[in-house]
Amino acid sequence: MSKIPVVERIMSQHDRVAIRNRALLDARGVHAINVMASPGAGKTCFILATAERLGNRLRLGVIEGDLASSVDADKVRAVGLPAVQINTGGNCHLDAIQVGQALAQLPLEEMDLLFIENVGNLVCPATFALGEHTRLAISSIPEGDDKPFKYPFIFANVDVLILNKMDLLPYIPFDVEAFYRTVRGLNPDIAIFPVSCVTGEGLDAWVEWLLQRVQRP
Repeated sequence: MSKIPVVERIMSQHDRVAIRNRALLDARGVHAINVMASPGAGKTCFILATAERLGNRLRLGVIEGDLASSVDADKVRAVGLPAVQINTGGNCHLDAIQVGQALAQLPLEEMDLLFIENVGNLVCPATFALGEHTRLAISSIPEGDDKPFKYPFIFANVDVLILNKMDLLPYIPFDVEAFYRTVRGLNPDIAIFPVSCVTGEGLDAWVEWLLQRVQRP
């Protein structure tokens, strides 16, 4: 009799739950985006800026993942969006089971788009499927242009990349073209949007791409 390693069994369980999450979202007509980035890259600010640009064109909800606190979920609720906070304790990523439990607390029938803000980390979150339709990574100017060299897996396995905090480019050494070349070498089909949540640069292009991907019934 063959033995299945514990890690393999756990991954298989999470994969099954991720499939169920996706089926539920599909049945409710909700497009889910898994947002992954380092701490401080601007995940929550980006989600809020996107919501502001979208206006009433899409109905949004948010799942917030953090080790502790409800700081980000409180920010989201403060602008009138439904949000569920997941505190992972010591875990460095969200998993499909946690997301499934959060979905049960959201008014999915009143939503078109769900942002799942993963725990701040460039390693673990990219490995675990949650049931999302789109995988999005955020990198920011202050983090440097060498991130794709150091963390190639996440850049190679997302659908869209946001290069955030473009307003800081005049003050920080960052080779944008070299950054793009490295990313496209890992992922030729990736969509890249340079944005600033402070000045609004690039947000219109990102929102137009998003609206083409998410159709409101």
